[in-house]
Amino acid sequence: MPRYKLTIEYDGTPFAGWQIQADQVTVQGVLTAAVEALTGEKTLVQGAGRTDAGVHARAQVAHVDLAREWQTDTVRDALNAHLRPHPVAVLAAERVADDFNARTSARQRHYRYRILNRRADLTLDLRHAWRVPRPLDGMAMHEAAQLLVGKHDFTTFRSTECQAASPVKTLDRLDVERHGEEVIVLACARSFLHNQVRSMVGSLVAVGEGKWNADDLSQALAARDRARCGQVAPPDGLYLMRVDY
Repeated sequence: MPRYKLTIEYDGTPFAGWQIQADQVTVQGVLTAAVEALTGEKTLVQGAGRTDAGVHARAQVAHVDLAREWQTDTVRDALNAHLRPHPVAVLAAERVADDFNARTSARQRHYRYRILNRRADLTLDLRHAWRVPRPLDGMAMHEAAQLLVGKHDFTTFRSTECQAASPVKTLDRLDVERHGEEVIVLACARSFLHNQVRSMVGSLVAVGEGKWNADDLSQALAARDRARCGQVAPPDGLYLMRVDY
């Protein structure tokens, strides 16, 4: 069966996350339904990452096996036609080798978290960024973030519902950048624990507000205790930006 790689963009606001759930609208669910509408086949679309409810994607990657060869442009355009009106778009479809796996073949995943550091409420960016009204020290956040880069036991920054076999992960990049009122957190790793990025962002915001300092963040990491995590950032500002293979 020919295998196709799909690059997908979506607004996670109306979805109960990526993974199919009974009686819930999910990104994987509407994509799988679109494939069935196109081909008549019940074939599960398998993604590179299981984004949570409310989390967005600029370039999620998935693969799907079809019973026969299709033109890649036809796969893209036909799936998009069947996906409407859901806020999901297949940006590209590519024919790939049979051993390509969107999840296990990935070498690195790139996430961006958007914070709008302003007093005014959000309008255009509502549900697409986290509004933090208190002033944030972006440089202090960036300097503290470097303590989390590298190989660590990230139990403190891991959801209690995380199903990963080990809490040890290697974080390749965690940068904080300020662009006017927007504070961006960029995180890159081969894989992440459940809620890891949002947990790290929430703790970095505590540093930016002056409630924590770098030593507090370091001690929280070393504690390997979920109770030592700062506020978990809401899903609204998190985007899966890219997956490298």
